[in-house]
Amino acid sequence: MAQRKGCTLAQLALAWVLHQGDDVGPIPGTTKIQNLNENLGAVGVKLTDQDMAELESMASFKGDRMPKQILLNSYKNSDTPLLSSWNSE
Repeated sequence: MAQRKGCTLAQLALAWVLHQGDDVGPIPGTTKIQNLNENLGAVGVKLTDQDMAELESMASFKGDRMPKQILLNSYKNSDTPLLSSWNSE
C-alpha cells in the first residue's frame, strides 16, 4: 500500500494513526532532521475508507499481544493500593 500511495512505510503508519480520529495523534521520536521531515510527509498521505479497511484487515490478529508470563506480572495483577487510599500529606 505504501508503494501505491507513494510514501514510505513509516509515513503510512503515521497516516493510519492520523486517520484514527481528531482526538488521536502520533508522537514519533527522532534525533535526525531527515527522519523528522519524512515523518511530516505523513500529513499528506490520504487514506480512504477502503484503505483503512484494508490496513485493518492486514493488522488484525488473535491472541495475546504479549507472552503470558509478562501478563502475569503486569500492573493488572499488582497489589498497588487504590489511589483514593493514598494520603497526600
